[in-house]
Amino acid sequence: MCETDHLDSSGMSRRDMLGLLGAAGTAAAVTPILTADPAMAAASDLALDPRTQPADPVNYAPPSDLAVDSQAKDAALAWIDRRADAVIGLNDRIWEFAEPSLAEWNSSWAQAQFLAANGFTIEWGSGGMPTAFVATFSHGTGKPVVGFSGEYDALPGLSQEKGNPKHSPLVYNHDPYAPTYGYGHGCGHNALGAAAAGAAAATAAAMKARGLDGTLKFFGSTAEEQLVGKSVAVKAGVYKGLDAFVDWHPSTRNGTGWGSGNAMYSVAFHFLGTDGHGGSPLATRSTQDAVTAMSTLTEYLRESYQAPTSRMHYAIRQTGQAPNVFPTLSSIWYYAREGSPARARILMDRIIQCAEAAAMATGTRMEHRIVGAVWNKLGNKRGAELMHANMSQIGAPKFSAADQKFGKALQRSNGAEETGFADEISPLTPPAPVFTGGGSTDVADISWQVPTIQMGAAHQPGGTKNHSWHHTATGAAHPGHVAMLMAAKYLAGTTVDLLTQPKVVGEMKDEFERRTAKIKWKSMLPGDYELPLYEPPRWFLERTGQKWPPKGVQWPPRRVVSTETAPDLGPDLPPSNLPPLE
Repeated sequence: MCETDHLDSSGMSRRDMLGLLGAAGTAAAVTPILTADPAMAAASDLALDPRTQPADPVNYAPPSDLAVDSQAKDAALAWIDRRADAVIGLNDRIWEFAEPSLAEWNSSWAQAQFLAANGFTIEWGSGGMPTAFVATFSHGTGKPVVGFSGEYDALPGLSQEKGNPKHSPLVYNHDPYAPTYGYGHGCGHNALGAAAAGAAAATAAAMKARGLDGTLKFFGSTAEEQLVGKSVAVKAGVYKGLDAFVDWHPSTRNGTGWGSGNAMYSVAFHFLGTDGHGGSPLATRSTQDAVTAMSTLTEYLRESYQAPTSRMHYAIRQTGQAPNVFPTLSSIWYYAREGSPARARILMDRIIQCAEAAAMATGTRMEHRIVGAVWNKLGNKRGAELMHANMSQIGAPKFSAADQKFGKALQRSNGAEETGFADEISPLTPPAPVFTGGGSTDVADISWQVPTIQMGAAHQPGGTKNHSWHHTATGAAHPGHVAMLMAAKYLAGTTVDLLTQPKVVGEMKDEFERRTAKIKWKSMLPGDYELPLYEPPRWFLERTGQKWPPKGVQWPPRRVVSTETAPDLGPDLPPSNLPPLE
């Protein structure tokens, strides 16, 4: 077999890959390739009818009559206008807490209290995770059941003063050797959760006022940034019984779609060796060398083993703290993303092999554990069309001149074109016929259980990056409030339509069944998966009525401790074996 015909892990030759990435991205060319990977096939529109072309990106026109004007929808949108200050207050409190994944004690409590004050009952500890909860509101027959998603975790190193277009960390930790910045909402999860909570409360008020049947379930989800919360909860059955699920994420545009995303494995590696003095390094098992070697080896995967759909990135979480001290423990954390679970597994296996090689070369001992794993996202065309219709009906965010000045200043600080915040609804277009990879989300695991709708609102200006201080700066500033409140309206309007249009819900379910007909979802988390938990403070356990540790969790967890001894360098050489001095 010549080099150009070499098969990759999906049974796909390089010639096929090049054709897939080129102009030959037609149904005839792509169908045989997709059938080799059922998870990617299900996310493709070819799963709906393999005999036809996917929706034409040029000539596709979304239906214009799906969003229905109703008194219930008007009531929900009016509630958001009347209670805007309360929703903004929730947004800003969570922004100020800026708590890390799995330790969002104040943030999760604030979000749950907002919902409880608006008629929802709260159940804490979903899936064994202390800061996860389910809030439920039911009226009439209780059918259909619609789910909302709430998140609240911040990111390390992204602290930033609100409304400041120049980098100025709000929390700056002085250290003359290694200063650090505090946590910040550089992914906008403060807005994500506040908008969803506002939408859920607004819809509940409309249901009571207009006598709508249905149940709303709001899932407070921990640790989305580590892709833990929802995947663990889905495996535990927390999301069962839903008819539809609505979600949003802060974005640079106002739009929706039904495209896919990457499946992903998250794995932590620990290298254990011996300590010692930097001035006498001989006979040391250097764990710092081990993480350095591993990161170097994995870089060589990029050319030969990473397809255009894949992503690999890592962070060295723990190693030497001083040049003259060899650490006995060093840790490095990897994400491996690919278009399907099978492809992500193969990429992660290669990374594990690099870890084993690094341990062998440095004489250290290596341990690793899967800390997170999610599927590729399954879109829903009918659901996206319903969301787009509501976004078009409600209208785009209206940013002030001051908002746009701030947005352009943020873009200028990032070297991007100065266009400001997006103030129009983006056209709804079909996914590209060729999937070239991208981000990952634990919402993906939900999307394989229930028809799922996602959308984005312009919470940051185009040309600025997600997971950046630029995004943190907008989170509690006026333009962030504008986008967040509009997102709440889009979610509420769409949910009212789901409650009142059983035909659309039926069409979404039919599409979901067709997409998943040839594949069965199974959690990518191993059977012996251990939750990566932190012990909650006593006040949190008392307020939420939880006990510690959760059922099935060993606490304290097993410690990772080096027991290594110095390497054998062979017998000493006596002085008589040395050559004589000349």
